[in-house]
Amino acid sequence: MKTYLLVVAAMATTAKAFSVSNEQSARRQFLQTASAAVATTALAPTLAFAEVEVPAQSTDYTFPSDWGLTYNYEADASKVRAHMVIATGLAKGSDRMEDFGKNLKKEMIDFVSYYRRFPQVAGKPSFSTLYTSINVLAGHYTSYGYKYPLPEKRRKRLYQEYAEIDKSLKRNR
Repeated sequence: MKTYLLVVAAMATTAKAFSVSNEQSARRQFLQTASAAVATTALAPTLAFAEVEVPAQSTDYTFPSDWGLTYNYEADASKVRAHMVIATGLAKGSDRMEDFGKNLKKEMIDFVSYYRRFPQVAGKPSFSTLYTSINVLAGHYTSYGYKYPLPEKRRKRLYQEYAEIDKSLKRNR
């Protein structure tokens, strides 16, 4: 929504730039408007994720006992997302971190393997964003193992995606 409003504002000021009668003033106004439009376009993606806060890593967590799928998309997507949020926040030396990672990777693989077969689910924005997050976390586990925490840059990206997944799930999308 923010991006839409910014684009509309940029288009309105661009139209205004062409209505000036003096040629030199029109050029100046157009350059100002064009630079504002470029700045808006460049900043719009960062504004969408500006409110996401990355919590500090922690070794304190409750090991989940609800692994596996229920074959209800909304419930499974919320559960997988919640488990991924816990995994993203784990610090090095967390208790049972390797067991958690193995269980989570199996759950993520099962989730994707089951739900990508259904076009009505695979087309949802929540599924595509969750699929992207799953690939990032599974790739980390494959490359670095289960004992190593995620780097800060990857954690930030994942928390942004988790926020998008949560918004999409609340809208049944």
